[in-house]
Amino acid sequence: MTQDAPVISAKNVWKIFGQDPESYLASMPAGRSFDDIRADGYIAGVKDVSIEVSKGEMLVIMGLSGSGKSTLVRCFSRLHDITGGTIEVDGQDIMALSEKELIDLRRNKMGMVFQSFGLLPHRTVLENVAFPLEMRGQDRHARRERAMEVIKLVGLEGREDYFPRELSGGQQQRVGIARSLAIEPDIWFLDEPFSALDPLIRREMQDEFLRLQDMLGKTIVFITHDFDEALRLADRIAIMKDGAVEQCDTPDQIVLNPATEYVRKFTEEIDKARVITAEVLAISDEKGSGDPVDAGLTVKQMAAMLVSDKRKTIPVTKNGELIGSLNRQDGLTILLEAN
Repeated sequence: MTQDAPVISAKNVWKIFGQDPESYLASMPAGRSFDDIRADGYIAGVKDVSIEVSKGEMLVIMGLSGSGKSTLVRCFSRLHDITGGTIEVDGQDIMALSEKELIDLRRNKMGMVFQSFGLLPHRTVLENVAFPLEMRGQDRHARRERAMEVIKLVGLEGREDYFPRELSGGQQQRVGIARSLAIEPDIWFLDEPFSALDPLIRREMQDEFLRLQDMLGKTIVFITHDFDEALRLADRIAIMKDGAVEQCDTPDQIVLNPATEYVRKFTEEIDKARVITAEVLAISDEKGSGDPVDAGLTVKQMAAMLVSDKRKTIPVTKNGELIGSLNRQDGLTILLEAN
């Protein structure tokens, strides 16, 4: 993840469903709850959300069914027009775009993958992957060449002439991913893309996805209801409830310092030792002595050392540079909580 200006910037975004939602929002008293709004005959799909997504970041949005996560992502791409607030993509107010400008933005900058694969059954893998390029008007040779590139990238080389019915569920999902990558999007929206897959294939697809992100460095908004999946994939996690973002932070901070009671309950079953790293525990003004540990190691990965080592503080290095030291007892406390 980089620290450039945000690729997506949402400020005080509302999406209200119902009759004349704009007038309702304009006259709505401050502090109206989700249930109050519903009692008025409206649904707050997105409730006063402000959030930014940085270039190269993977933001995972999660929450229970009906929490507003899919609605929010559809607002980011203007598949839903928002009721209030602003959304900017690369500095452009997307609500101010004409229909043609919006289509160009989606075709040239945005890739989308959904839970349902949406493959064209009468077209081969190659033809499915090349389809968005065909819609863009690229010539046959250029779109075939690009389609073959991404087919190879997702590990389906040799199956380009198969039809969807001849592929497994995981392979069909790879076709969907390849199709969204074919247009070389800067921004990638994925709405529970692996939830229909069995656990083994799902894990394989997560590994494949991490490999692709390491190679391509896309800006990604990824929806899931699976906290373990979020922990594996996310730079930051946004947890939603009743249309609002309860907390948006790094996985370790959400687990260590839940901002609300809802987030605490959402994360209470998570094994903190698998999430919290040496970097999180490192105290910058303490240096320690002896052999250091790498900042990226989790408490679980350091378990044997924490149990056997007798030092009070242990140096922590990141990219070969000393960043501080961790208190061994802090690590042991987290380790014991997991058992």
